[in-house]
Amino acid sequence: MASRILVVDAVPTNRIILRVKLSAAYYDVVQATSGQAALAMLRKAQPDLVLTAADLPDMSGRALCAAIRQKSMSGPGPAIPVVVMHDVDEPGERLASLAAGAEDVLTKPIDDVVMLARLRSLLRARDAEAELRLRDDTRRALGLAEHSAEFAMPGRVRVVSPGPQPEVRGLVNRLRARTDDHIELVDAEDAPRDTGHPPDVVVVIESPGIAGLGLSLLPQLRANRTTRQSMLIYIARPHQRKEAASALDLGANDLMTTGPDVDELVIRLKKQITAKRLGDRLRANMRDGLRAAVIDPLTGLYNRRYALPHISRLADQADALRRPYALLLADLDHFKQVNDDFGHAAGDAVLVALSHRLRDSLRAADLIARWGGEEFLIAMPDTDRRKAQRMAERLCAMMAKHPVTLSGNRRITVTLSIGVAIGMPAAHDKPADLVSRADSALYAAKNKGRNAVVMADTLRALPLAATRGPLPPAPKPNPRLPPLDPLAQRDTGTDGATMPPWGLSRP
Repeated sequence: MASRILVVDAVPTNRIILRVKLSAAYYDVVQATSGQAALAMLRKAQPDLVLTAADLPDMSGRALCAAIRQKSMSGPGPAIPVVVMHDVDEPGERLASLAAGAEDVLTKPIDDVVMLARLRSLLRARDAEAELRLRDDTRRALGLAEHSAEFAMPGRVRVVSPGPQPEVRGLVNRLRARTDDHIELVDAEDAPRDTGHPPDVVVVIESPGIAGLGLSLLPQLRANRTTRQSMLIYIARPHQRKEAASALDLGANDLMTTGPDVDELVIRLKKQITAKRLGDRLRANMRDGLRAAVIDPLTGLYNRRYALPHISRLADQADALRRPYALLLADLDHFKQVNDDFGHAAGDAVLVALSHRLRDSLRAADLIARWGGEEFLIAMPDTDRRKAQRMAERLCAMMAKHPVTLSGNRRITVTLSIGVAIGMPAAHDKPADLVSRADSALYAAKNKGRNAVVMADTLRALPLAATRGPLPPAPKPNPRLPPLDPLAQRDTGTDGATMPPWGLSRP
């Protein structure tokens, strides 16, 4: 859907000209003739950007800008960017409009190329902020975050001067005297370097002689890992209109077309640092939300949502490398009794203790996930049957040998039952089937008496009569066949002991 721009101007000819130019650029244009009409149009038309004249019949463009900013700050979405159009280029009026909250100031006659590039840049920034805010709001609605306090910290500003520009050093000194931000002056070749503290803003001052030296730095700064998220301000000279328009499409966040002016740069730096801090906070909240979606909050292990696609990737890798992998499904024995006898806090302590012991005992490449309740899934790449069985037996012995210390210095011993399934490359086992086989082996370990390890390949497939649901009527005996062995459905575990059918419900 095309972005909607509200044009505010009392002169009909000006509105018509702007509407034609913006409509040709595929924008949806709405119009207002006064400041009050524009404020009413905000609720009705919900524009994405406002383009207003500096002089209106009922108020100034600056007053309208301040009113729009106040309304935007009280709303849930991002602020509506406002661009003010001045009839003449007066530095004082320009600074006053920027200080009132205008994102930019255009002076008539307006350069169409620069204007359209500026509008594209502002709308891209607003859409990006809106997406981050939407994800942040969703995360808060899920209870995954709390509002954090804002701390005003000095910004880090890197001023880049391509080519010899003696006046730039004086500009940097004046900036340092006007702001608490950390200002550093670097050469063009040092602009993307990693100093351990990525800059909040990079200011590129175009050379007055050879045009385009600073312009060529913008794609490098935007692609570099150190400065990728930094805000970029491009300062062009008055005669460099083409470079100014290109800078916005090459990644610049803000633009100055009147050369390096310290008063204007101070205002723009403050805005860009604020925008950078907001973007950083929203991105951090989104990363934390994604982490919260795949991490179990109690144990700090991955959850089932993360484990399922991980097992699929592990299976694909095993097939490609033609190496086996193992899935271990472990369950705490008599865990309900722990909760009943000692309380749920004790049960949580047992789960946390087990998760720590699993981390300490397994390799970094092994996945440990809380599968649900007191069940844990362990995925071990490049692991054959013998290694998997030895590891499972080691985990059982470790849990049984070392009691868990509860509050009040109470100690309880909790054991593990583990089912193990091996994925072989030649077999092309589906991960879901392998998990099901490990779960069946875990049932068998429970029925075997708990504190045991059962390998899935020692189990026989259950006949239909052992599946859940009503049993079918018994078939009539065939006198031509020998009598059925009552132990035909029993199997042996790893220690050779017989065990009951593994399809029974887990105690």
